[in-house]
Amino acid sequence: MIGVVLIALLSGLIYSVNAIAAPLPATSATLAEVPTLTQPASPVAWPDFGRTAIGAVGTPGLLATAGDQSTGPIASITKMITALVVLDKHPLGAGEAGPDIAYTEADIDIYWETIAEDGSSAPVSAGMTLSQRQTLTAVLLPSANNYAQSLAIWAYGSMDAYLAAANAWLAEQGLTDTHVVDASGLSADSVSSPANLVEIGKLALAQPALAEIVAMKSAELPTIGTVVNTNKLLGTHGVTGMKTGTTDEAGACLLYTAVSEIDGQQVTLVGATLGADTHSELNDAVAGLLDSTFAGFHTVSLTAAGQQWASYSTVWGDTATAESATSASMLVWSDTPVETALILPDVSLAADGTNLGSVTFSSGGRSATVPITLNGRLGDPGVGWKLANPR
Repeated sequence: MIGVVLIALLSGLIYSVNAIAAPLPATSATLAEVPTLTQPASPVAWPDFGRTAIGAVGTPGLLATAGDQSTGPIASITKMITALVVLDKHPLGAGEAGPDIAYTEADIDIYWETIAEDGSSAPVSAGMTLSQRQTLTAVLLPSANNYAQSLAIWAYGSMDAYLAAANAWLAEQGLTDTHVVDASGLSADSVSSPANLVEIGKLALAQPALAEIVAMKSAELPTIGTVVNTNKLLGTHGVTGMKTGTTDEAGACLLYTAVSEIDGQQVTLVGATLGADTHSELNDAVAGLLDSTFAGFHTVSLTAAGQQWASYSTVWGDTATAESATSASMLVWSDTPVETALILPDVSLAADGTNLGSVTFSSGGRSATVPITLNGRLGDPGVGWKLANPR
C-alpha cells in the first residue's frame, strides 16, 4: 500500500514538473487588413512625334514610353557609346585630363573625309596634341565626327578593332537593341532603341568625366578654339546633359539627363527622344515632358507610428498587437505600385515593446523598412494554468 502511494506521489511529482517545465505553445499572428497604397496616374506631356522613353536613376527599367519603341538610327548619340567604350579601355576619373593624344596626317585625312561626307567636324592639324578629356570634349560638345573617329582609333588601334570592341561591350551590357558600324553615328546602320538609350545615359552618368563634360555649355580647346555644346536645353528645366544627334534618317534626336529636388530628395531623369523634324520642335517637346514627369513624383505616407499590422491572443488569455515603431514615407512616381512585405514570427512569451520583425515597402527601385514592435505583454500564465493545461 505504501508503495502504491509512493508511486502515485512520484507520478504526480513527475507530471507537475513536466507540466511546469514544458514549453508554452507559440501564438501565431492574426494579420490585420493591409491597406492598399494606391495613387492616381499623373498626366505626362508626351511629344506628338517620334519615339520616346524616360527613366530615373535608381529605378530599374523605364518610367514610361511613347511612340514606336523599335530599333532605329540614332545619329550622333552614337558618340556617347564611343565615349563609353573608349573609357572602358582608358578610364578617366573626375577632373582628370588623361593621356595626351598626338594628332598626325592620318587625322587630317579623317577630317577631310568628314567634310566630304558633310558631317560635323572640328579643325585638326598635324603635330597638335590634346588630352583625352579635351578630345572627348571635341566629340561631345560640338559633336565632331572626325574627333570621334580619331579617338576610337587612338584607343583601339583601328576602326575595325574599335567596332568589334564596341559591339562586344554593348552585348556585355545587355543592350541587345544597339549596334554600331561607325564612331560618329553618321551611318543609319548605327542603331538603338529608346529603352537602350536610357540605359546608355545611365551608364554615362556613372562616369564622372562624361557627366562633367556634357554639363559644359562651352569649352576652350587648343588649336580648335571655342567649342559650344549643341544641347541648347542645357541649364533649363533641370537639364544637365547629354547628347544631340541629327541625320536625315534619324531626324532630330536628344539623349538627355535632368535633375530636380522633390520633397528634399534629388531625382535624376534620363530620357531619349528621337525623330523630330527640327531641334526647336524637339527641345520644346522635351522641356514639356521633363516638367510633367518631375511633377508626377509625390510623397506617399507608408505607415504611421502605432499602425496595427497584427494581433496576438494566447490560449491563456493574454492579448497584444504588432504595430509600426516609426512613421515612414516614400517618393513615388505617378501610379507606380507600392508593394508591402510583412515578416512576423510566432510568439509565446514577449514583453511590451519587443521587436517582432519588420514591414518593408518597395516601389520603383526604392525601399523603406520599418520595425514592428509589440504593444502589450504576452506573459507567463503561471503554475496553475500550466498544471491544468498539460502540453
